[in-house]
Amino acid sequence: MSSSTSSHARIPILYVILSVLLVISTVPMYFYSTQVVAINRDRLKTNEMLLQNTVTRSLADDLSQHEHSLRVMLANLSSAIQVASGGDIGEQNIHAPELRALLENFVSSSDEIAYATLLNSEAKGISAGRIAPDAFLQRELERAFAAARDGRAYNGQALVVGEGKSAHTVFLVSAPVKYGPRFLGMIASVVDLQFLIRRLQEVSGGGLTPYVVDAQGRLVAAATSEFATGQDMKNLEIVRNFVDGGNKAQLAATKEFAINTGSEAVQMLGTYSPVTSLDWAVVVQKPQREAYRGILEMQRTARLLAILAVLVSIGVSIFAARRITNPLEVLTQSSRALARGDFSQRVHLWSRTEIGELAQTFNTMSEELERFVEDLKRAAEENRALFMGSIQMLAGAVDEKDPYTRGHSDRVTRYSLLIAKEMKLPAPFLETLQISAQLHDVGKIGIEDHILKKPGALTEEEFEVMKTHTTKGANILRPVTQLAGMLPGIELHHEALDGRGYPYGLTGDQIPLLARVIAVGDTFDALTTNRPYQQAHTPEQALQIIRNLAGKRLDPDCVTALLAVYARGEIRIQRFTIKRPVAPAPTPVEVPAATQAAGAAATVPAALSPDTAVLERTRV
Repeated sequence: MSSSTSSHARIPILYVILSVLLVISTVPMYFYSTQVVAINRDRLKTNEMLLQNTVTRSLADDLSQHEHSLRVMLANLSSAIQVASGGDIGEQNIHAPELRALLENFVSSSDEIAYATLLNSEAKGISAGRIAPDAFLQRELERAFAAARDGRAYNGQALVVGEGKSAHTVFLVSAPVKYGPRFLGMIASVVDLQFLIRRLQEVSGGGLTPYVVDAQGRLVAAATSEFATGQDMKNLEIVRNFVDGGNKAQLAATKEFAINTGSEAVQMLGTYSPVTSLDWAVVVQKPQREAYRGILEMQRTARLLAILAVLVSIGVSIFAARRITNPLEVLTQSSRALARGDFSQRVHLWSRTEIGELAQTFNTMSEELERFVEDLKRAAEENRALFMGSIQMLAGAVDEKDPYTRGHSDRVTRYSLLIAKEMKLPAPFLETLQISAQLHDVGKIGIEDHILKKPGALTEEEFEVMKTHTTKGANILRPVTQLAGMLPGIELHHEALDGRGYPYGLTGDQIPLLARVIAVGDTFDALTTNRPYQQAHTPEQALQIIRNLAGKRLDPDCVTALLAVYARGEIRIQRFTIKRPVAPAPTPVEVPAATQAAGAAATVPAALSPDTAVLERTRV
């Protein structure tokens, strides 16, 4: 702050902020009302779910009670039949007047029992009731009799008997009649489900649709004629959840789901409660717009009030906001420039509030940051140069172990980068490739000199030792976390697409792209470099060999990129010769992953077959 600015009385920005806060005091009220609405919305939603749960549980309990009462009545009737028949309801006794009277009394004892029959062990018997079994009900009776023979009670599926106004939804309930362990026959009763339909109608209304389904998802009964008895209801998610639950569906569950009505999907809220004794479920569903009507109305009202409060607050606060927005805009623009890395930006602002003091502090900070960032950039460049220099020195140390590989790592790095750039690979990949290619042979530090510098071909045992340089190199660098991304190129650059490479025999896409790029560059340098046991190939010969190995040993895309780079003249081969005795090469030795071609004569033209034989003895 200059002395002239300091001499004036500073207006505290606190006064300005307080005046604005007084105007926009409705904002806390808005958030408070929003929270209250959210709490009430959750409560209303929970209440609707509890209501559905209560309705379905009540209906399920009614059904269970009816089924239990009917079972008790069947058990009492069975005991009475055993007493009246003396434990014999064979062909001679089945038509006894006492048994018929018992059966007729059983049917007349409840309006819900539409039909009853007593069958002996020969499936012959008597019946009573106000309906006559049709073919479907007769089939249910046969299933019930088979279950009774096995000593099991039976609950049938819901059926419709009769037509028109006389149609009734019924289901069969049966129990075996035994005298001690001896099977005497079966009692079956057909229960009219009109009582269930009345109960469903009582709870329907207000958008609530109740119905009952069986374990297979078929409709048992509904409050309206919208659904038909036996209709498959599994297209509804709430029913499907019950069916999928099977025997595990022991507790009520509430779900939100959608029903497709053709033109639109209606969002629904539904609840089911299992009737375990019957393997049924009572289901109620309601459109969410009806279920959450109170919630939606409350939200609309709260939203309108909130919008009104916000509009009033905005209108009143605009005037006060303008008093501070202009200087803040200047600071904002300067801050954006700072965020973009332009540390030369300075704020030219005169204000008697704290904003003026903030502007000067901002200018001081910018100056300090500008110096600090420049120092950081300079240090980063120095560190990177030191790092790359260390990498190159390490690679050079490896190459210097054998005069015939001097400069090999630099050349492979240059070829690999040219290939990768031709393939338009991203900059981060190029950075990783540069380091990985430079260090791809670092593992040769761990190879004994008598093998590494051997003037002739290696023996089988020596070749196996030489092949360990890939894993040795990876293991040397693995403790360096920052080099983790470079390890695939170091460890896998001798792998081949056909699986005949090393150290793991990977195939195709199992080999990372990093290793495939280095493999092509490595192979090209191996073929174009003089060795004590071979003369360097011309670039054209080397490229022909590499072209024939594309897709078999080398990645075809990388090979194509190498050919394109060479065709443009971006690769120049400079040969040098070191003379020393040449030893015979009795057995094959290490070959670059991409150049270990088995049966190379089949893949290389006849004119190049001798060169291919030399290639198979190449050590990189």
